[in-house]
Amino acid sequence: METSALLKKYNVATPRYTSYPTVPYWDIENFTANGWLANVANTYESHKDEGISLYIHLPFCESLCTYCGCNTRITKNHGVEVPYIKAVLAEWKMYVEVLREKPKLKELHLGGGTPTFFSAENLKMLINGITKHAILAPGAEFSFEAHPANTTELHLTTLYKLGFRRLSLGIQDFDPKVQFLINRFQTPQQVAEVTAEAKKIGYTSVNFDLIYGLPGQTVNGLTDTIKQVIDMRPDRIAFYSYAHVPWLKPGQRHYSEEDIPIGDEKFALYQLGRQLLDEAGYKDVGMDHFALKTDSLFQAMADLKLHRNFMGYTNQHTRLLIGLGVSSISDSWTAFAQNPKTVESYLNKISQATLPVEKGHFLTGEDLEVRKHILNMMCRENTSYNEGIPEPVYGRLLPLVKDKLVWVTEKEIRITTKGRSFLRNVCMAFDEKLWLKQPKTQLFSSSI
Repeated sequence: METSALLKKYNVATPRYTSYPTVPYWDIENFTANGWLANVANTYESHKDEGISLYIHLPFCESLCTYCGCNTRITKNHGVEVPYIKAVLAEWKMYVEVLREKPKLKELHLGGGTPTFFSAENLKMLINGITKHAILAPGAEFSFEAHPANTTELHLTTLYKLGFRRLSLGIQDFDPKVQFLINRFQTPQQVAEVTAEAKKIGYTSVNFDLIYGLPGQTVNGLTDTIKQVIDMRPDRIAFYSYAHVPWLKPGQRHYSEEDIPIGDEKFALYQLGRQLLDEAGYKDVGMDHFALKTDSLFQAMADLKLHRNFMGYTNQHTRLLIGLGVSSISDSWTAFAQNPKTVESYLNKISQATLPVEKGHFLTGEDLEVRKHILNMMCRENTSYNEGIPEPVYGRLLPLVKDKLVWVTEKEIRITTKGRSFLRNVCMAFDEKLWLKQPKTQLFSSSI
């Protein structure tokens, strides 16, 4: 079957599998904050030598990017910075008390929102407040997301001195028409200047985020964008599918469905992007990610050390990921927990000296087994069963085998080269909760 026909066939609503079970299938009724903290303490005590990961959500943006599916708070009032940072540090201290010692910090990521909404001085206050109660692991990796239009030299130098070596810039598209529709503005010159300055300072990895399927996007426009991006030579490129979910994100109603490329149009954008990146020397890493062979993400994949969690793909593996800030999700390996989704609810819990956990899920033995296989497929492109592939999983894989997307033996499943574009579909075959209870409404974006 031709690639275009396969793209049509498998373009169904599919989870991105940053976790298993996925959030809509969490058993929130049996979740308790005390149980969550017990899981955190147990996981840390058993695996403290490997260190922990921290994700800090900084939700503020000065304007709404209408395509965005992230948890954000739009404001031009920068007076919100310090109170929010103090709340995050208070939450961090609650976790440190549970761990009963300064943990070894292996990985820290600032996401948003727009982390560079915050002043360099306030970001320094935040990071110093975190590291004051931690021990940096050898090779600890600090990274942050940034808007090219408001990232200053002071942001870059301040964070570099604090240990940051990775930077991710949200580009999406340089086409002026697309930028107008998604209300996201930055020029190629701004991006080139920030990238060059970061490299000059000493950042070792710069990532660009690109999105295909945006309103107003065309093959010619995306070609120009990607060629300009390649000229800037970022170390990594994330090439995501636009997720149109206006029932969740009303900002996406700024444009209509008629503005959005679908079907063959969107598939052409996807294939174009992959081709141009491949020709420029960027290699497939997991799902939606491309990296130069010199980047640590590619090296982790080559060394079979690639990992995936709520922060996406990483070359650092820890069993304990603590998420701080509004809407952040934590993972203790045997449990998940999520903070409130509104800034007011989050700050209110902190003001009451209460751990701001709103919902979560305790993983069963079956959950852990399924999660293992999905992680293997996401990060290693293969998995195996000691006693043979379960019959339900095998049955779901048969259409993928017929279409040459996976290679299957009695005990092993392996992604083919063609199958890399359908990784989410392959992982669905393992998702017992999804097959047991099919959603009655659309919970996930389409896979392509």
